[in-house]
Amino acid sequence: MTHSPHRTSSDIKFSHALTGPFLPQPGKVPGWPFAEMGRWKIDVDGAIDDWLQGLREWRTEHLIRIGFDDAAYRRPELAWAQRNFVHVQMMAEDRYLYDPDTGRYTVDRYLDDLEARFGGVDSVLLWYIYPNIGIDDRNQFDLIEALPGGIEGVCGMVDDFHARGVKVLLPTMPWDNGTRPAGRPDWERMADLVVATGADGINGDTYSGVPRAFLEACDARGRSVVLQPETTAQAGDHILSWNVQSWAKRIPTDTIPAVLKLKWLEPRHIINIENRWGRERNNDLQQAFFNGIGYNAWENVFGFMNQLTPRDGETLRRVATVQRRFAPLLVSADWTPFAHTLQAGVFASRFPGEGMTLWTIVNRNEYAVDGEQVVLPHAAGASYFDVWNGTSLTPRIADDQAVFALPLEGRGFGGILAMTDAAPEWLPGFLDTMRAHAATPLAEYSAEWRSLQQELVAIAPTARAETLPESMVDIPAGTFDFAVHGVVIEGYAAEGVDVQYPWEPNARRHHRQRLDVAAFAIDRFPVTNAAFKLFLDASGYHPADAHNFLLHWQDGAPPSGWGNKPVTWVSIEDARAYAAWAGKRLPREWEWHYAAQGRDGRRYPWGDDWNSAAVPEPACGRTMPVPADVDAHPAGASPFGVMDLVGNVWQWTDEYRDEHVRGAVLRGGSAYQPQTSHWYFPQAYALDQHGKFLLMSPGKDRSAGIGFRCVVDR
Repeated sequence: MTHSPHRTSSDIKFSHALTGPFLPQPGKVPGWPFAEMGRWKIDVDGAIDDWLQGLREWRTEHLIRIGFDDAAYRRPELAWAQRNFVHVQMMAEDRYLYDPDTGRYTVDRYLDDLEARFGGVDSVLLWYIYPNIGIDDRNQFDLIEALPGGIEGVCGMVDDFHARGVKVLLPTMPWDNGTRPAGRPDWERMADLVVATGADGINGDTYSGVPRAFLEACDARGRSVVLQPETTAQAGDHILSWNVQSWAKRIPTDTIPAVLKLKWLEPRHIINIENRWGRERNNDLQQAFFNGIGYNAWENVFGFMNQLTPRDGETLRRVATVQRRFAPLLVSADWTPFAHTLQAGVFASRFPGEGMTLWTIVNRNEYAVDGEQVVLPHAAGASYFDVWNGTSLTPRIADDQAVFALPLEGRGFGGILAMTDAAPEWLPGFLDTMRAHAATPLAEYSAEWRSLQQELVAIAPTARAETLPESMVDIPAGTFDFAVHGVVIEGYAAEGVDVQYPWEPNARRHHRQRLDVAAFAIDRFPVTNAAFKLFLDASGYHPADAHNFLLHWQDGAPPSGWGNKPVTWVSIEDARAYAAWAGKRLPREWEWHYAAQGRDGRRYPWGDDWNSAAVPEPACGRTMPVPADVDAHPAGASPFGVMDLVGNVWQWTDEYRDEHVRGAVLRGGSAYQPQTSHWYFPQAYALDQHGKFLLMSPGKDRSAGIGFRCVVDR
């Protein structure tokens, strides 16, 4: 293959101000609109040599411009990042990670599931802050202490991951400035957490490059960490010197693979592709294989389960098996994207090392491509292997060139290993593994995506109340339009977001159903601190998990003057215990809704227009307001005379579960409105809105912003 004999510096235009995470592809005319139309006309293979020469020249200059220092990449204690090919953002609330019935972390169960479905992971990001943060004034550092067992429990969990060879990262969030002040800089608090838990790295949520201060604070405590920003698009490439790993989003899907800029600048920088909402991951996995980088196999997306399809899971297993075995080659300083190939739509990268060289190959065509694919310089005595299919290769030798024929599935993968040294002991076992995988073509695995089915947790009916105490309101049987939507921040209107009512085939954000509601009675007011004190005195109730139980009480009693305020810092389990003692139950969400709205579809309990006199004054400071007395706002009464439904404290209603997630539907909103960020738990004052609160353990679920009321059947 030849290139133009008259190439000049103007032929390949790489600006030192090149922005974005991807480099221009070979054959792309500078200034041409980035479009798929006409892409098939481009002679990619004919442009490769000039493109690579220009790209190498640009890299040399750009590393000087950003003052790149590779010291962090030479630190042995951070070298694990160069093998971190499969990463997972892991929700602390995942039912596979924690068993609330036994009160124990179940790390082995969590990892066994991932190994079975896609071959396991190299690292996890323990996510315990968003989306629940903002339900009260606990900050990001308070929430890790609220995890089961506190910091000591997290340390034990980290030890369990380490026992399986899995690294653990903790998140930090610069936008959390509306909850309780942390008192010290984030990097100091995070460094203390890293030391206390034994964590291996820090993920910078929303960070476009994690500041060096985090690395220095951890180093000062004798604990080195890998810094992993969510993105690098805005911070500038200089962050490459101390952010030894990063994520990449919105990977292009056009035929020509992308080359990730930071990986090209520093081949030891492993990027994990993140596509949390994607339901088809083949493009992501091809881009990872082509670039020699990793993947964020993120499935539990803030309580929405977006699981990999069986085909994508099996693809990831095979990609990662190759990457882990040849990790030293994939960080080679001499890697070459777009090594020459023979077939249209087939692309390869070359990763050389001492005594062996790996070529990773992707077929970007929808159809299978067979026959000769790659031509390589042949060295006498070299041996060749098909690492994707686990077999030896015998190339056609022509003019000191080795020509290789490989089968490639549609949108499939391939790999060639050339060895000039003796085969290592591990090679036969590795080839056996890959041959066993390849016995079933990827096309035979299902590519169908399905959302997980949710189940509504059953609530036993109460004995029918013949007479009612004055504290309850009769709600007659009736038919009404139950129309509500979830206010979860992310997920758009995708299937699987929010909850799945019993009459729906799947979870979704928007719900509408005409319902017949049987007669019931509901507490006129939320349960108060005084009423809850009577329950404790009479029943002797003490939760097995007492962390944060009635945290606001003093010496076993509510603070002076708080008797008529709604009780908070009670879990949904605590609320159910109170209800059972009282001969009541928690309301179904639609019962709460009907009692608040009646039959006329009004927006608020008192009518269609907002009335500030009907609710407590919103609190926009950084600390929780003292709840109002439950009878302080009579103007907020519903058509049935039910009080304090909106704007004081959230109220527990139903719980939904799928295989991985437990979530409670909260109604009514609260007076607390933390400012500075749109990521805080959103309010839901209107009656066509509800919140979904992820459940983990009673100690973490209890909140200063959640109370409850009860119902009885009539």
